[in-house]
Amino acid sequence: MHQGNIIIAYKGSVNADIIADTLSLVEVKLNDEMEHSLTRKKVYNVLVECLQNLFHHVDTVPGFYNEDNFGVFILSKIDEGFRVSTGNMVNGQKKEILKQKIDKINSLDKEELKEFYKFVLNNQMFSDKGGGGLGLIDIARKTGNKLEYTFTPFDESFDFFTLSATIND
Repeated sequence: MHQGNIIIAYKGSVNADIIADTLSLVEVKLNDEMEHSLTRKKVYNVLVECLQNLFHHVDTVPGFYNEDNFGVFILSKIDEGFRVSTGNMVNGQKKEILKQKIDKINSLDKEELKEFYKFVLNNQMFSDKGGGGLGLIDIARKTGNKLEYTFTPFDESFDFFTLSATIND
């Protein structure tokens, strides 16, 4: 998950306060370090989407880490630009659905992503957690890059899911 120079890294319970504090800190760091406002805006927007996905879709493993909503995230500067990586536990039943969504998104070009976003926005049923898969589509659209992901088996019921997005300078 960690490549390049780490700007911020976190491991623990992911809640609204952690997200707000992280976004404030990152905004200051990006303003200090970057002059390209378009890249800065993309990095910030992708980080917001990734953290929202992490917050809303983490599954809690009973007896693991003694915290609800356990997750990790890293923002780093790499040769190509920036990389946002998140990791969290997902119930194995969700693995195939998530994999299919990301593979579908990764198979589309820029124009197809735009149309798919509109389609999902107009036709998708939203989950009880508020999403219909728009966040992942939005990340792919904003970065212009494929989403990278892995599932690492944790036990018979859960996998550790990592998602990484690269934002080019």
